[in-house]
Amino acid sequence: MVEWYMMIQVGVAVVAGLFCVVAGLLGRLPSDFTLGATAAVFALLLGQVVVALIAPLVGNFSSGSLLEFWTYLVTAVLLPPLAGFWALVERNRWSNVILGVVCLAVAVMLYRMSVIWFFQIG
Repeated sequence: MVEWYMMIQVGVAVVAGLFCVVAGLLGRLPSDFTLGATAAVFALLLGQVVVALIAPLVGNFSSGSLLEFWTYLVTAVLLPPLAGFWALVERNRWSNVILGVVCLAVAVMLYRMSVIWFFQIG
């Protein structure tokens, strides 16, 4: 895991999450903007999968449990597309709130993954 990339991911996920929650609470329906913000979080997560696969090969080893790290990462990767699918099927204001909550949950999961990778003694 690369620390600066994780910080960018958390920042994008928090901004996207707040944007989607506010849009939902204002009564907006899911749009290209809210779905695009969630897609950006998903794209960064796919990049994190690549980083997590390459990092140990170049000497950047996890200090915590790899099983726990990968469980968080796989779950985080699954959440945005599932929420986006829900938002497309159930087009109402609460779909945006769900998108926002998923993005905020991904931000928390990314922070937890960084704790597992950098600080937790396995």
